[in-house]
Amino acid sequence: ADFDIDAYRAERLAAMQPNIIECAEASEGESQEACHLPQDHRYQALSQKGITLWMTGYSGSGKSTIARALEEKLVLEYGLHVQNLDGDNVRTGLNRDLGFSPGDRAESVRRVGEMACLFTGGGVITLVTLVSPYQADRDAARQRHEEQGLKFMEVFMDVPIEVVQERDPKGLYAKVKTGEIKSFTGMSKDAPYEPPPNPEINLPNYKMTVEESVDMLITELRKAGVLSGGPTNPMGLPMPSGFAGEFLEDELMVKPSEHAKKLAEAATLPKALITDIDVNWLQVIGEGWAAPLKGFMREGPLLQTIHFNSLLIDPFNVTGATAINEMETNWNDYWTRARERVSISVPIVLPITGYTKAAIEGSGKKAVSLVDKDGRTLAILRNPEIYENRKEEIVTRCFGAIDMGHPYISHIYSGGDYLLGGEIELLQKITYNDGLDQYRLTPKQMYAEYEAKGADVVFAFQTRNPTHAGHAYLMRTGRERLIAKGYKNPVLWLSPLGGWTKSDDVPLDVRVKQHVAILEEKMLDPAWTVMAIWPAPMIYGGPTEVQFHAQSRRNAGASFFVVGRDAAGMKGSMEAVTHTDDDIYNANHARYVLQMSPVLEDKEMSLVSFDKFYYDKTDHEMKAMDDSRPDDFISISGSKMRALAAQHATPCPDPIPSDLLAANCIPPNFMVQTGWDIVCDYYADPEGKYLPWSKPIVDPLMADNTMAIGQFGDLSFELTFTEGGRSVSPWHDLTLRPAGYSVSPEEVNFVVEIPMFQTAKMEVNKELPYNPITQDKNKDGSPRYYTYGTPFFNYGLLPQTWEDPALCHNGACGDNDPLDVMEIGSPPPPPGAGGPG
Repeated sequence: ADFDIDAYRAERLAAMQPNIIECAEASEGESQEACHLPQDHRYQALSQKGITLWMTGYSGSGKSTIARALEEKLVLEYGLHVQNLDGDNVRTGLNRDLGFSPGDRAESVRRVGEMACLFTGGGVITLVTLVSPYQADRDAARQRHEEQGLKFMEVFMDVPIEVVQERDPKGLYAKVKTGEIKSFTGMSKDAPYEPPPNPEINLPNYKMTVEESVDMLITELRKAGVLSGGPTNPMGLPMPSGFAGEFLEDELMVKPSEHAKKLAEAATLPKALITDIDVNWLQVIGEGWAAPLKGFMREGPLLQTIHFNSLLIDPFNVTGATAINEMETNWNDYWTRARERVSISVPIVLPITGYTKAAIEGSGKKAVSLVDKDGRTLAILRNPEIYENRKEEIVTRCFGAIDMGHPYISHIYSGGDYLLGGEIELLQKITYNDGLDQYRLTPKQMYAEYEAKGADVVFAFQTRNPTHAGHAYLMRTGRERLIAKGYKNPVLWLSPLGGWTKSDDVPLDVRVKQHVAILEEKMLDPAWTVMAIWPAPMIYGGPTEVQFHAQSRRNAGASFFVVGRDAAGMKGSMEAVTHTDDDIYNANHARYVLQMSPVLEDKEMSLVSFDKFYYDKTDHEMKAMDDSRPDDFISISGSKMRALAAQHATPCPDPIPSDLLAANCIPPNFMVQTGWDIVCDYYADPEGKYLPWSKPIVDPLMADNTMAIGQFGDLSFELTFTEGGRSVSPWHDLTLRPAGYSVSPEEVNFVVEIPMFQTAKMEVNKELPYNPITQDKNKDGSPRYYTYGTPFFNYGLLPQTWEDPALCHNGACGDNDPLDVMEIGSPPPPPGAGGPG
C-alpha cells in the first residue's frame, strides 16, 4: 500500500514523545538549568518583547517587501532584534522536503509556527511571511503561541487578486495563464486562499506606500507594547522613563490612610526651609515630571546631570543597580553601574544654609521635614545627603555663560552653601489656591485625558507667551503632519509654563485665560486639545534646558514635541561677559542639540520642528515665506505683538499695511478678539495685580480676636485686633500683665506676630491706626522673609513696652517699638494670638 505521509504526521503529532517534557521557565533566583530566563525578566533585559506578526496574503501581495522594510527599520533605527521567516527562505532549508499539496502546506505552516514560537519566546520580533492559505493552519499556529503565553498578530495583506496579477513580481501569474503552472493559490479550484475573517491588522497596501505600511505596522507594534521591555500603554503612548508598573505620584505621595502618622513623624524631624521655586521643583519630583528621579538630587546624580545631561538607571534591576540614584554617593564604588541612560539635563537640587545643615546633622534623624515659607510641612525627605553647593560648576556646566544678571543664575548664587539630596514622600498634592489648580494635571491624569479624547498619539506645544495665529499654525500643521503619518486622532497638549519665570514674562494667569479664550472661540479645536499647566520653573538654559522640556512632556505621554527657534533662550543682561543685550544662544542650537540628545534615543519621542513663519496678507494665514512674493508677507515677532498690545491696536483695514506698528492695527485672524482683549488689558497695565507664576496663596490661621484685609504674604496684608466689636491696638490697648494674675510676678501677656515655622517677617505697624500687624518689606520694596532656615520659635511682642532709641549698646539702639520676644517650646499659635507667657 502507498505510504500516507499526512496520516503519519498526524499520528506522530498526536502522540506524547517518551522521556520528553516541555521546557519549564526558571523561577526568580533558580538555576537556569530549568531551561531559560523568566519571560518578563528576559524582555526587560532586552528592552523589547517577543511577538509574531503572521503576514498572510496572495503571492505578490507585498508580504516579503513590507517585511524586509519593517525589519530594516526596526533593526537599524530602533536597534531591536528581528527575525524574518520568509516562505521562500524556509523552503531552502527547514521545509526543503515539502511540496505544495494541502498536507505539505499545512506541515510548512506548522513547522514555521513552531520556529516562530521559539524566536518569539526568546524576545525576538518574528515576521512570518507565508501565503498560508488555510485558516485552520493559521489558527493552529496562533493556538501554539497562546498555549505558551506568546503574542501573535495576524496581518492580512488585503490586496485584490487583480492587483497581484498585475504586480506579478516573480512572473508566476503569467505562467499560470500560459498553463505552465497548473495549480496556484487563488487561481485554481484545488488551491483556494481563505482570507482571515478577523485579522488584528488589515493592510490594504495597494493603497499605501511601503513607508506608510511600515509606519502603520510600527504603530501597531507600539500599541501591542513590544517595542519596550517593560509595562506599556494600550494607546501606544510612551510611558514615563523608568516606568516599572506604577506612576511616581502613586509611589511618592503618602496614602490618605497614612497621612496622620506621617504628619506626626514630620513634627519630630529637623526642618529644611524650601522657597517658592523649591516648591515648584518638589511638585515636579512628586508628580513624576522628572521621572525616574524620586527626590532632590544627591551629589552623584547631580554630577551625571551636569556632565552627561542624563542619568544611568536600572528600573528592572537587570544589573542589580535599581537603586543606583537613591544610594548615598560613594566615590569608591566602581562596580555598581546600570546600562540604561535616561535624559535629565537640568539640576534639580535643594539649597540649604549652614544653619539648616547643623540642625539636620545634630538631630540624629535619618529624615528631614520640608517646610515652605508659610510654615506648611509639604514633604519628608529620607536618608539625607548633604554636600557642597558648587555654584560656579553648576552654572558653567548648565548654562555655558557667565552672566550674574541672568535671573536663574542669580537665583543659584543666592542659594545656601550646601545642597540637600534624598528621596521624598509628598504629604499632599501641591496646590496653589490661585484659581488655576483645575489646569494643573499630574502625568497620570494627563493619560486619562488623552484616553477620554481617544488619542492614538500626543504632541506637546510649550507656551511662554499668549497664543496667536502663528502658534496655532504650528499646532494645526503639526497635527496634519501626524495624520499624514497614519495616526487617526493626534491630540494636542497645549502646555503653558507654570513654574517660576522672569519678571518681564507674561504672567501665568494672563496666559491661561488667553488660552481658554482661544479654545472657546475654536482657534484651536477643544475636541483634540488638552490645556494643562507644566509645573517646572523656567531656567532659561537654552540647549541644555530644552532637553528637559521635551523629556518631561514624554513623561506625561507625549510622543512628539513641537520645537521652534531659540527654545528656552533669552538675551544676556548688561552684566554678561559676552552677548550683552543679545541672544545668549544661537537660535538654531536648541533644536539641533535636542535632535541629538538622549531624549530621542529609545524612539519613544520625536520632534516636530519648524523654522520661521510669516503672516500672508493675501489669505490672512500664517505660513512659511513664499520667496516668489515676499511683499505679501509680514513678520510679527513677539516683541512686535507686545508693542501692538500695549498700544491697544485695533483691526487693520484693507489693504493690510506692512508696518503694523505705524498703523497701530492687528491683521485679521491674528488672534481671536477675546484673547486679544485679554492681552491688551495686561499690556495696558503690566504692573497690575497678576499671578506671575505658580506661587502658593495661603490663608493664614488667625486668632479669634482679629480680622484681616489683603492677602497674607503680600504688602497689602493687615491683621487688626478687636475687643468688644471695636478695633484695638495690640501695643497700647492690651495689658502687659494678664488680668487677675497671681501665680508669678514674671508672668506677662505675649502677642504672636510670627508663628513658629513661618518666615514672613510680620510686625506691628507704628504708623497705622490701631497698630495692625503687617508684612515688613525689603529695601527694594518686596515682601521680607527670613531665609536662614525654618524658625524654631514663636516671635512676638510685649504690650505696653517700648524700646528707647536713646538706649544703645555696642552700636545697637532701640527701635522705638514694643519689646521683641522669642518664645520657645510651645506649638505655633495663629498670628495675633495672645496670652500669659
